[in-house]
Amino acid sequence: MNEMDNPLDSEEQTPSEDAQDSTLSPLEEEGEIAADYIEELLDTADIDGDIDIEVRDGRTYVSVVSEDGDDSELRALVGEDGETLEALQELARLSVLSSTQRRSRLILDIAGHRDERATELRELAEDAVSRVQGGESSVHLPPLSPYERKLVHDAVAEAGLVSESEGDGAGRHIVVSAGE
Repeated sequence: MNEMDNPLDSEEQTPSEDAQDSTLSPLEEEGEIAADYIEELLDTADIDGDIDIEVRDGRTYVSVVSEDGDDSELRALVGEDGETLEALQELARLSVLSSTQRRSRLILDIAGHRDERATELRELAEDAVSRVQGGESSVHLPPLSPYERKLVHDAVAEAGLVSESEGDGAGRHIVVSAGE
């Protein structure tokens, strides 16, 4: 057998590896790329964390949780009001864009911050709904990120009221009303 015949000398992927790579959906691929980026960042910062990838509702969710239950190191990556988390999410999306030439809408969560924030936003929406049902014509909420606005719009719609986004950029916010 000559060198060309030895499959161990080949740098090509095996058929099973090719098949595995080709079965990843674009959203799963986004998750893998973002997870690799975040894992490299965690290694560089010498922070331990487990990374989970989930695809649901047409979106990729990448979560980083503590390996030992102590979220204090990871909380530093969330930052005040989630600002650092938002920046890391944008960097992960840029990593996906660089690798795939496709824009990503992936959601990055660190130490359960997004779940905690979703609970706060549901409470904010419920309060606004109660105020409108109590007689106020409309309730203006504070500025929110696009993802946070979506969560509030969904909660308001479930309650049978109307919500609209108003404003531009960082000042974009939701107005809740009874509708027409």
